[in-house]
Amino acid sequence: MSGTPGGPSGADGSEGDPRSDGLAAAVEAVEKTPRDAPVLLACHVTPDGDALGSMLAFGLGLRRLGFTAVQASFPEPFDVPEPFRFLPGLDLLVAPHAVSGSPGLAVGFDAATPGRLGELAAHLAAAPTWLILDHHASNPGFGSVRLIDPSAAATAVLSARLLDRLGVAIDAEIATCLYVGIATDTGSFKYDTTTPEVLALAARLVAAGADSAAIARRVFDTRPFAAIQLLVDVLRRAELDREAAGGRGLVTAYATLDDMSRYAQPPHVLESFMDVIRTTAEADVACLAKPVTPGEWAVSMRSRGATDLVPVAVALGGGGHRLAAGFMWHGEVADLFAAVRARLAQC
Repeated sequence: MSGTPGGPSGADGSEGDPRSDGLAAAVEAVEKTPRDAPVLLACHVTPDGDALGSMLAFGLGLRRLGFTAVQASFPEPFDVPEPFRFLPGLDLLVAPHAVSGSPGLAVGFDAATPGRLGELAAHLAAAPTWLILDHHASNPGFGSVRLIDPSAAATAVLSARLLDRLGVAIDAEIATCLYVGIATDTGSFKYDTTTPEVLALAARLVAAGADSAAIARRVFDTRPFAAIQLLVDVLRRAELDREAAGGRGLVTAYATLDDMSRYAQPPHVLESFMDVIRTTAEADVACLAKPVTPGEWAVSMRSRGATDLVPVAVALGGGGHRLAAGFMWHGEVADLFAAVRARLAQC
């Protein structure tokens, strides 16, 4: 398809971001790669819909261009979350220990730091060209060629731009992957990143064959009953601090490893819990701590609009966007929330 609703306002697709080499450089990186060269695509650990959707869409696009040795992966634990197991292109996936050792082109998706790429970072760095597609405001700019645009609603938007410039027709399979990426990172088109351009791109993807209703049911509206029971326990622990964040309010909640074991639920079910917690009217900031290993937590934060979460997350070793950010924490959950309160007090 020609024309790009939802495409960049800047000539190079980077919105003038000094960390980005732009769309033209990304196109050149792909076009100079021989079609029979191994290509390694990688997204961040515990991938969400945008990480998987943007990566698989691009991998399918490379196949359409005639690339014959495309692999896609993400760090351990290597398990596709159930809501995304319907995505086209899953046959591209290989476990991180099985990826080709010498890719001719490496492409990273939706990772704000090399650390988010885990054990795959070394493979990516070994490639003669390491292309980065990302939309996180906290991305410092790494890799050898960068397409970074914090104004993009999702990394899937950047994948769509690049596929367009490479002359790849957006078919139903690619459209499905891109739509999942955009829908998940806009909160099913509820966040303020849902611009007219994003809606136009979504409409284009639906016209190309993405089934928006079926995707919504699978990704957002289907959970096992045990996950609902787990949510009840998590909500019982929710606490509201009206004075936090300079009086803008903070709501916190957490799950435990015992919870996950008791209800036999995988970690990905916790991702949707934030959608409930963040609706607290008295809190501009919501913080959800998700257990990883004993004493290790993956922390998600959301802002309703009055708090920029990037400096909070970066100060605590993470990153993200103004209204959605996160970090990893080692220690007690009470100390975790105390650290968040302390950082919010400086905002």
